[in-house]
Amino acid sequence: MKKLTLTATTILLTATFILPSTIHAQSTPSLFDGKTLKGWKRLAGTADYKVENGAIVGTTVLNSGNTFLVTDKEYGDFILEMDTKIESPLSNSGVQVRSHFDPAAHDGKGKVYGRQFEIDPSDRKWSGGIYDEGRRDWLYPLDLNAKAKDAFKVGVYNHIRMECIGNEMKTWINGVPVADMIDTVDSRGFIGLQVHAVTTPEQAGKKVYFKNLVIQTKNLKPKPFPKDIYTLNYMPNQLSAHEKASGWKLLYDGKTSNGWRGATMATFPAKGWEYKDGVMHVLPSEGKEESGGGDIVTDDMYSAFDLSFEFKITPGANSGVKYFVTLSEVTKGSAIGLEYQVLDDKLHPDAKLGRNGDRTLASLYDLIPSNKPERFIRPIGAWNTGRIIVYPNNHVEHYLNGVKVLEYERGSKEFKDLVAISKYVIWKNFGEAKEGHLLLQDHGNEAWFRSIKVKTL
Repeated sequence: MKKLTLTATTILLTATFILPSTIHAQSTPSLFDGKTLKGWKRLAGTADYKVENGAIVGTTVLNSGNTFLVTDKEYGDFILEMDTKIESPLSNSGVQVRSHFDPAAHDGKGKVYGRQFEIDPSDRKWSGGIYDEGRRDWLYPLDLNAKAKDAFKVGVYNHIRMECIGNEMKTWINGVPVADMIDTVDSRGFIGLQVHAVTTPEQAGKKVYFKNLVIQTKNLKPKPFPKDIYTLNYMPNQLSAHEKASGWKLLYDGKTSNGWRGATMATFPAKGWEYKDGVMHVLPSEGKEESGGGDIVTDDMYSAFDLSFEFKITPGANSGVKYFVTLSEVTKGSAIGLEYQVLDDKLHPDAKLGRNGDRTLASLYDLIPSNKPERFIRPIGAWNTGRIIVYPNNHVEHYLNGVKVLEYERGSKEFKDLVAISKYVIWKNFGEAKEGHLLLQDHGNEAWFRSIKVKTL
């Protein structure tokens, strides 16, 4: 009887230790058997993929386009983990998720398109950021989470994790949270491994390695994500549960003018603005300041904050987003404040005025020019994402489509020196107020704003 009891106990204890791992193995199958490329196929370019020592090894080929090894199956919601190594900072790679293939593109060579977990060993260090291969270009550059730039190491295996659950994608490298994005496209698609195109002999023959590819498609439990990491949310005028928990608040609900009023009045302008169909719309009025409905400002005032907004304009248009607007200055034109310039740099004459381009898109108007690569400027008529961060220590940053384009110290000697040679010199202590309203400018040109959200710091 004692022997039977001992045996039963042993069986119970054994089951206790074995069963969870068995369940885990069933719900997290491997995408790669460690020996063959069964279940995978090569698309687009001519780069080489082989299995070596339990890893998928991709090798760059001179003058090949981007080449992908993709799964035969498509996946919707999943958690994907793997170990990856890239041997040279001259290379580049990535992991496609929920992606697709257009066989007719590139003269019949085909094109893979969709979101990509970036593997970037260059000095830029944007590994773990989210890129939209073959379609929208960069979505989540690591300027949005600079402290994660050093998580990826060149020449050694790195553990990477991707969560695609619902419309949200999150990424990690070696346990470090990197990117958080909510998108409006691609609910499912294939998974792919990239060997990037190379055009010089020294880039050819470089290898990238992938092993321990495991995917979980059932019983998905999101991993906690820090509240201080910015969420790129492409769902117009909506906040995710994570954003709400992190302290973000919508300044425009997509339907009403609640929280806004005219800069020179107690109510919202009766003409010149529309606030319907999910957009705050500046109606055209001959391109003159304050000739339509006039500027609008928030009811609330802000001191240290993180402000994010989407905007689009018509050809040749001029507008702006201002901050630290006190409304104490007497002016016939637009209200006075620090301005994130919104402008068509190619067609509006203001882009050529000022000093060194300090009146161009995303600049601190008439004070500091923005440094923005051309590829990060969306076309006129398309939505761009602007962002302004004012830290409690008065350090200020401007972003355009995820890239930091300028920074400065509000109230510093350098700042005061710039004000002294600007149009704002006539205003005492310009830009140094303790707090102020946020403002959307009516410059007489048609412009649209949406997804306006703020987080108090």
